[in-house]
Amino acid sequence: MKIAKLNKVELREVWAHEAHDFTKWLAEPENLELLSDEIGIGIELVQVEANVGRYNVDILAREENTDKKIIIENQLETTNHSHLGQLITYAAGLEAEYIIWLVREAREEHQQAVDWLNEHTDDKLNFFLVVVELWQIAASDAAVKFLVVSRPNDWKKAVMETAADGEQTETKTSQIEFWQKLREFASSKFPELKLRTPRGQHWYDISIGRSDCHITLTVYFSDDKVGCELYIDNSKELFGQFQQKKDEIEKNLGLEGKLEWQELPGRKASRIRAYAPLDLAEEKNWEKAFQWLGQTAISFKRAFSKLEFAE
Repeated sequence: MKIAKLNKVELREVWAHEAHDFTKWLAEPENLELLSDEIGIGIELVQVEANVGRYNVDILAREENTDKKIIIENQLETTNHSHLGQLITYAAGLEAEYIIWLVREAREEHQQAVDWLNEHTDDKLNFFLVVVELWQIAASDAAVKFLVVSRPNDWKKAVMETAADGEQTETKTSQIEFWQKLREFASSKFPELKLRTPRGQHWYDISIGRSDCHITLTVYFSDDKVGCELYIDNSKELFGQFQQKKDEIEKNLGLEGKLEWQELPGRKASRIRAYAPLDLAEEKNWEKAFQWLGQTAISFKRAFSKLEFAE
């Protein structure tokens, strides 16, 4: 078998101009998805060259399902103090929670600065320093690789945020550990699921390709159960349309009579959910929980993502 040579390609050979070429390329949905997969958060474009006072940030985006603001600053050169200062200015001006710095090369002092920011800010500020590389095999087309050299330590932040409350700290760290292990389990067992960076909370959102609803996985250590639900943010009409197909949906899910249909009167949101009881105090049972959550999430995704209604 012939082994080809892997060659590194200079970024400027493909993207001659940072704003006109690279930023325009990155703003395409399929390319933002590549970055999303590497960083672990769902990124949806809001605006290219978004205004921040007298300046413009390269890309303003939002996190899938949460609407948290994301800013992306591109620098196809070696990191410098100027761009680091711009990032902090943009983050403050736009109240962004995720700050992503894409560079050709990261100087050690700037990587240390980003690490320091992640260690000394709460979980509402998350800094990523990402090196952009291009590679080709022999004479093939160039392929992009995003290498994250600095990212938030979610576990550590959760502990720091709740250090004053021992019980809450234990709960949050257990939640993060549970979701992290689910993510690892799903990467090989359920690659169809796109699982992003977990948080210290009892829920874990998953996009299904629709803007009007998403899947939410839940874990309740105190009640020894896990759940999977379709969460509809703000459409009682959509809930009603799903409810009209209740028998068909429950049959497709294999959950006849086992779904909870909660319209939640008085609230904007509504949901359709199922639970599975498990002894979560025993970590040996976590894999059973992961299996159920993964299979149920995929079933929900297939049942709801492309369901259409007559006009």
